[in-house]
Amino acid sequence: MNQIRLIGLLVVVFLIQIPVVFSQKKPKRDYLVTVSTRFGDMKLVLFDQAPKHKENFLKLIQKKFYNDLLFHRVIEGFMIQGGDPNSKGAPDNIQLGNGDVGYTVPAEFRPELFHQKGALAAARNSDNNPEKASSGCQFYIVHGKIYNDADLTRQMARSGRAFTEAQKQVYKTVGGSPHLDGNYTVFGQTIAGLAVIDSIAKQPRNQFDRPRPDIAMRVTAERMRKKKITRKFGYPFN
Repeated sequence: MNQIRLIGLLVVVFLIQIPVVFSQKKPKRDYLVTVSTRFGDMKLVLFDQAPKHKENFLKLIQKKFYNDLLFHRVIEGFMIQGGDPNSKGAPDNIQLGNGDVGYTVPAEFRPELFHQKGALAAARNSDNNPEKASSGCQFYIVHGKIYNDADLTRQMARSGRAFTEAQKQVYKTVGGSPHLDGNYTVFGQTIAGLAVIDSIAKQPRNQFDRPRPDIAMRVTAERMRKKKITRKFGYPFN
């Protein structure tokens, strides 16, 4: 009788553990985001390490929220910013960047997610924001520049965090905006179309850093097999 009870207990434990095992299995598909502009398309992946930002961005894409909004602020060697709902059809002479969707997203800082060229990150609505919560809709894509060792030492002091050797190598070869690390949430990466970022970043702009003429976007997301994304764009999923 005791042996039967023990076997029954083991079966129950096994059945309880099954959902845990399966829940830890990584999905074979993920989303490929396309940001389309008159300069071409950028292809991006979104990081699972920033789940709140990923979920929110996909929700807005599915609602077609970003379609026809502008890249309203571009600074060569730094970043290109968009997602302000007030930018759709905005007159030429107004400053943009204060629009929102009525909520913020809690910061999701991860040391392995950093501001290399092409990084997708969330803007913030206000500097009076000790929690560093993100805008619910505005984002930027890093243009950045290349740094040497002395520059990186200063940038580490500025950002308040140490970079890994691999991250330093990226900043010294590909480039980025390292002073933003640990201050703004990175939640994705451009895996194709870096030249589009270059083209947008170098456009003439007005006193508010708004490109002239305007640069509108359309943003879509397609769920694809990870292997297909890797095969087509060379991006290795962990």
